[in-house]
Amino acid sequence: MNASEALRLLQTPFGELDTLLAAAGQARDARTGKRLTYSPKVFLPVTNLCRDKCAYCTFRKSPRDPGARTMSLEEIGQVSAQGVQTGCSEALMCLGDRPEAVYPTYQEQLRRMGVETTAEYVYEACVVALNAGLLPHTNAGLLTRTEMERLRPVNVSMGLMLENVSPRLRERGQAHAGAPDKEPALRIRMLEEAGQLKIPFTTGILAGIGETLEEQVDTLLEIERIHKQYGHLQEVIVQTFRAKPDIVMRDHLEMEDWELVRLVAVARLMLPDMNVQAPPNLTPLAHRMLIRAGINDWGGISPVTQDFINPEAPWPHIQTLRETCALEGYSLEPRLSVYPEYFGWVDPGLHRAVQENAERIGYVAA
Repeated sequence: MNASEALRLLQTPFGELDTLLAAAGQARDARTGKRLTYSPKVFLPVTNLCRDKCAYCTFRKSPRDPGARTMSLEEIGQVSAQGVQTGCSEALMCLGDRPEAVYPTYQEQLRRMGVETTAEYVYEACVVALNAGLLPHTNAGLLTRTEMERLRPVNVSMGLMLENVSPRLRERGQAHAGAPDKEPALRIRMLEEAGQLKIPFTTGILAGIGETLEEQVDTLLEIERIHKQYGHLQEVIVQTFRAKPDIVMRDHLEMEDWELVRLVAVARLMLPDMNVQAPPNLTPLAHRMLIRAGINDWGGISPVTQDFINPEAPWPHIQTLRETCALEGYSLEPRLSVYPEYFGWVDPGLHRAVQENAERIGYVAA
């Protein structure tokens, strides 16, 4: 699909949405049938320190802020063990971008823990989670090729949200003005390097942060280009901005649910051979519409930990979500943090852990 056709579909009015959703749903069914999936996970906020200051973020902290913290390896192990006991398979390592670059006190803390960089500490955290029985998936912001290569043997998959390819959003007054790590060229380079390293990778688009429809299309086209070149993008997240009282963008208008659903449908039609997901806790009233729009996955859902990025938005109860899927004619089944088509890409040292987790959560290949 070219840019003009995608833009035309993104301008579909509400009254004509059913036709678009029907086409997107058919495209999904042709690929994955009547089966929707989710990843049972624990969310591990390794550190919420971050050098970026995105105008929509409540997760990031500076060292002196209330709530600033870095998880100890003991805490990582405790939460991971709890996840195993409650049927989880994924350990999501989520953290701020390279805080040691701007916070000397944090750099000193890392050295006291025996490492020089946050990436080195994440490696240790992944080892702990693996030993507890989970499969790590790291989303640590911008990483170098060397850092990704180092983390690959202890991660079955990794991720970085592309968010948006428009440099305009880095300008003064825009969502990414205070976030040097949100420079699109840097994120594109990391996605490409992950492909060169054959790392099963998750990326996505963050919608409603001040971008235009044309910039949404450009972002999805860039994801398509990268995947066609390297084939490693196992999943594309279509996520919406949510306003919160303590962010710079607290008065910024949110997308309406139907507008997000429209974007999901267009993403499905633009990326028919890829896994497309939308976080269910951010659109609790639109689950049935999201299914009709062509998602085949709900992403990670935790019975143990909250969504630390969106703490005001609780995860849906799995049984309730399963019943919603059934109303639309779909089953809901757990999956691993690496999709089955990428099992062969996983580091050989992790194959046993993948098999053990598949057996434990009752994963059955389609």
